[in-house]
Amino acid sequence: MLFDIFLVLSIGAGLLMAFNLGANDVANSMASAVGARAITVKQAVYIAGILNFVGAVFLGSHVTATISKGIINPDIINDPTIIMLGMFAALVSASLWVLVATLTSLPVSSTHSIVGSILGFGLVAGGPGVVNWGTMISVVLSWIISPFFGGLIAYGVFTLIRSRILIRPNLIESSRRWAPRWIAFTMLLLMLSFMYKTPAGKSLHLSLPVSLAITLGVCAVAWLLGRIVINRLCDKMEDSVDGVECIFRRMQIGTSCYVAVSQGANDVANAIGPVAAIFMIAKHHQLLPKAEVPIFLLVIGGAGIAMGIAIFGRRVIATVGERITTLTNTRGFAVDFGAATTVLAASSMGMPVSTTHAAVGSVVGVGLARGFAAVDFRVLGKIVLYWLLTVPIAAFTSIVIFQILRWTLT
Repeated sequence: MLFDIFLVLSIGAGLLMAFNLGANDVANSMASAVGARAITVKQAVYIAGILNFVGAVFLGSHVTATISKGIINPDIINDPTIIMLGMFAALVSASLWVLVATLTSLPVSSTHSIVGSILGFGLVAGGPGVVNWGTMISVVLSWIISPFFGGLIAYGVFTLIRSRILIRPNLIESSRRWAPRWIAFTMLLLMLSFMYKTPAGKSLHLSLPVSLAITLGVCAVAWLLGRIVINRLCDKMEDSVDGVECIFRRMQIGTSCYVAVSQGANDVANAIGPVAAIFMIAKHHQLLPKAEVPIFLLVIGGAGIAMGIAIFGRRVIATVGERITTLTNTRGFAVDFGAATTVLAASSMGMPVSTTHAAVGSVVGVGLARGFAAVDFRVLGKIVLYWLLTVPIAAFTSIVIFQILRWTLT
């Protein structure tokens, strides 16, 4: 009876986590497009809601790790009931912290929130020996690495766009040459990200030569089609900065849409992974390293993300897209490129990198390309403070909830 009750409660907690994840993490994909006026906030909410749902349900993994991110070793905790209570406490704790951050319009990492929450109950349930401290160290390092490299890449991309296009005498002719190349570069990034980061891409099990051949073929087609489209656009544009920004506006919308789909596919596991663990314990009274995720859980996760975007999504979008620095379409494109490149590279190395950190770092990098005065360091300071507080607050809250549940029910 206890297992069944907690299964129902955990599904509700997973929905709450997905809701808050959507409300906060939508800024990762849409903030730069909104800040650069490529799309409106209302359009961003609709687009991100639909694409995140599609990514979660159709591209999300149907097999997920039951112990999220490998933070604890479940073999040390022999009692499945304790793990079930801990996972429930972790979901509630992470949800509450992300909700607080969203209501204050500040971006935090849902990944690190769930990591901190699982760390908290693991310390209480199994002691320090249950924690994989090597993974925790990599999480802490990612606080520094992901925003730094995101900012560095975005800084470099925007500087290159500025030097090759924006300060040239013939802006539109420069765009005619360089925009198709950036489209091909972007397609290279997106294809590699799809094949090696999304669950759907990994399920293809393609060899490296085959995947590279497919990727290069798609990039060549993208360059050719991009050249045709850009030539037509350039013929209609005045030789001005506004004309260049109009061209990059189309490119930026495309990258933002991809990030939204990828976000749904990857981040739904933060909400559904612990639910899958509880689902397995409730049905089989044991925990295995991997769990089959029923489609209805992915639908619940996708729906929760979409609802969070619709209700609270505009709060964090405004902070990341407008309050840190002023964005244009060329700057916004550089932000998306920097964040996506950082996440792809870090994921390929097995680092639990945060898309939120990479996106904010990229925004700062683009701002610094125009000088320190272009960045609002007061807003940035508040964001960094919340990042530093995420793991300890999530862990402490998880400990409190877990202890209350254990004292009450066991």
